[in-house]
Amino acid sequence: MTIGIIEQYYAAFNAGDWDGMLACLADDVAHDLNQGRRETGKDAFRAFLGRMNRCYRERLEDIVVLAAPGRADRFAAEWTVHGEYLVADDGLPPAHGQRYVLPGGAFFTVRDGRIARVTNFYNLADWLEQVQ
Repeated sequence: MTIGIIEQYYAAFNAGDWDGMLACLADDVAHDLNQGRRETGKDAFRAFLGRMNRCYRERLEDIVVLAAPGRADRFAAEWTVHGEYLVADDGLPPAHGQRYVLPGGAFFTVRDGRIARVTNFYNLADWLEQVQ
């Protein structure tokens, strides 16, 4: 099983190790933003991480990684994000250090030992309610 690459990805996230996260990804990674568009490639993911680093301070807790039975390429994870909204993100409310706690999850496709797709989900309405 390749579940270790998912665990490594989240450990790097919690450490703020963006290069470590990028090392977990395939060059052509497909990144499906929560309730948004798909971005493709490590450069797009690097830009996403830059925006996240500027606008949010987050830590994932209670991470559970699940493997699809009989498949070595499909995984899912659920977690609780504990965050702080630092700087207003495009199209979102003003930021002034609001804290939030939110359950979320992700789906992954792994190819050749690297994450080829990550699709994130969380309840945007819940997040908006917490930061307004």
